[in-house]
Amino acid sequence: MIELWIPITIFAAFCQNLRSAVQKHLKGVLSDAGATFSRFGYGVPVVFAYVLALHYGAGLAWPEPNLRFVIYGLIGGAAQIAATFLLVWLFSFRDFAVGTTYSKTETVQAALFGLVILGDGVGFAGSIGIFVSLIGVMLLSTAKSGLAWRKLLLSWTERTALIGVLSGTLFGVAAVTFRAASLSLDGGPNGEEPDFLMRAAFTLVCVIPAQTIAMAIWMGWREPGQLRAVLGSWRWASIAGLAGAVSSIGWFTAMTLQNAAYVRALGQIELLFTFAAGVLIFKERSSHLEVTGIFLVTAGILILVSG
Repeated sequence: MIELWIPITIFAAFCQNLRSAVQKHLKGVLSDAGATFSRFGYGVPVVFAYVLALHYGAGLAWPEPNLRFVIYGLIGGAAQIAATFLLVWLFSFRDFAVGTTYSKTETVQAALFGLVILGDGVGFAGSIGIFVSLIGVMLLSTAKSGLAWRKLLLSWTERTALIGVLSGTLFGVAAVTFRAASLSLDGGPNGEEPDFLMRAAFTLVCVIPAQTIAMAIWMGWREPGQLRAVLGSWRWASIAGLAGAVSSIGWFTAMTLQNAAYVRALGQIELLFTFAAGVLIFKERSSHLEVTGIFLVTAGILILVSG
């Protein structure tokens, strides 16, 4: 029987792929920060509507937040923003491909942080699946950027590589601390155990508004015109916000149910969606290296979910 976190993660990855496509369209009229803010700002109403529907529609009780929840939530929200900033910053460097490739180590780092913070082990099959899919992802990254493996291996001490690793580290920290925040929630006034859907939704509804406010303050200081531009692009930006919010609901729910490293590793199925769209819709030609990368990502995912 397929575990529930698997289809939820696949759905989240599909929605994230859609959000990314819309954000690329927005890049024509918005800055990097503006396109990123659109997913948070327009996603907040969707997340609030979802958590209210769970409580008043499905009758799920509110969980009781505590100090651990606040600490983990703040760490996760700050880490995710910082990781995204570093990833965007990499594109200002000439050899950004090195850094972005090293940022793909997120899944391995998430496994390590999960073990240290939550005691989440991945097991032998899980370790093999994560490693195989990581090699596949890095192959795809080098194939698309034209980066030689020799250059990649010899550049691991350079600034862009270190920024990429740090970005992956922060993404890994965010994934694990979001899971930790969700799992730390106590029962409601009657002491009942909170439902996993409400755990995830409550965590998300606390994190995304905080991230939105932080980004709005930063943009008001550094890029005040972008806030008006985001409002002016409301048609596409609202689609990005909707897709981003639904994707986040899926990620948080899956990570409440399962080890964050497993969820992030399976989430790499997003690359398969992108590859399929490129070949089937846009008739793009793929190199042998890209095909090999896709094969390894697929193999890693199959090992992961069957283990």
